Amino acid sequence: MKKALGFLASLIAIIIVLAIGAWNSEAAQDWMLEKVVTAGMARPAAMSSYDGLKVFLCGTSSPIPAPGRAQACVAVLAGKSLYLVDAGAGSAQVAALGRLPLERLEAVFLTHFHSDHIAALPEFNLNSWVAGRPKPMTVFGPVGVSEVVDGLNAAYRLDSTYRVAHHGEELLPPELGVMKSQLIDGGTVLDLGDLTITSFLVDHDPIRPAVGYRFDYLGRSVVISGDTTITPGLIEAATGADLLLQDSLSLPIVKTLEKASAGSRMQKILHDIQNYHAHTSDLSGLVEKSGVRQLALYHLVPAPRNALFKKIFSRELPKGTVLTQDGMMFELPADSKDVLRINS
Repeated sequence: MKKALGFLASLIAIIIVLAIGAWNSEAAQDWMLEKVVTAGMARPAAMSSYDGLKVFLCGTSSPIPAPGRAQACVAVLAGKSLYLVDAGAGSAQVAALGRLPLERLEAVFLTHFHSDHIAALPEFNLNSWVAGRPKPMTVFGPVGVSEVVDGLNAAYRLDSTYRVAHHGEELLPPELGVMKSQLIDGGTVLDLGDLTITSFLVDHDPIRPAVGYRFDYLGRSVVISGDTTITPGLIEAATGADLLLQDSLSLPIVKTLEKASAGSRMQKILHDIQNYHAHTSDLSGLVEKSGVRQLALYHLVPAPRNALFKKIFSRELPKGTVLTQDGMMFELPADSKDVLRINS
C-alpha cells in the first residue's frame, strides 16, 4: 500500500513538473495557442440562420452604470437577416463576443435619440463593414434620424478614410462605410416578404417622437418597447405577441437612490426619470390587457447589482417575467408557441 501511494505521489510530482515545464516552454505555448484559437474560431455563431425568430440581448442597462452590462440594444434574427433595435454604449462588444453575423445586418432601428440608444452606431457600422456587409448600413428612426446619422458620419469620416487607406478598397469599399438614414413614423409598416416590421408611437415625454417596434415572422412575434410608460398604443402593439421586451423602472429602488442623493445634482436627475419609464408595479396590467405570452425586461432602471436589488426589482412582477442579462437569447421556432430562453 505504501509503495503504491509512493508511486502515485511520484507520478503526480512528475506530471506537475512536466506541466510547469510545458507552461514555460515557448514551443508548448505556441502549440496551445494554436489549438485554443482554432477551436475559438470554429465556434458557431450564436445567431446562425434560423427557421423562426431569434432575439439576442446586446445591452440591458440604462444610463445608470451597471457592471457587466451594456446599454440598450436588441438584435433580432429573422431567417438569415439580422436587425438591431438601438445601439447603446458597449453593445457592439457584446454583439462581437456573441459572434452575431454582422455581415447580414440589414438595418438598425432607433427608438429615439438619447445617447444610451445611439452611442454604438459607429462601432456597429465599422464592425459590419469589416465583416463584409454588402451595402451601406441603413438607420431607421423617427424625425431627427438624419441629423444623428449625418453627424456621426461627419465625426467618423477621418476614421473611415484611415481604414480604407490601411486595408484597401477591395476589402473596405468606401461607399459601404457611410451610414444611410431612413425616416420611419409611428404606425409605419414595412413589408419585407415573410417579415413585417411595424413601428408604433410610445410616451417618453419630453422626447418626441419616440417609437417602439414589432417584428412578425412566420407566425412568431416580438415587440421591443423602447423607453416608454404604458400606453394604449403599447398595449395594442403587444397584443397577442409571443415576446415583449419592455423597459422598466423600479420605483422603490430609484426613490431610495434619490433620497440618498439629497443635496447633489443626481437627486434632480433621479427624480425626473421616474415619470417616463414603465414602473414594475404596472406590468401585470400590461400583460393582462395585451395577452403577451412572455414578458422580459430590459433597459432596467437601475439594473440590479445583487440579490437584494433583484428581489426588490421583482416585486409585483407578473409570474414568469424574465429579468434579462447581456448575452441572453430567446428562440421562437416557426409553427410553434414555444419561447425558449438561452442564457449566455
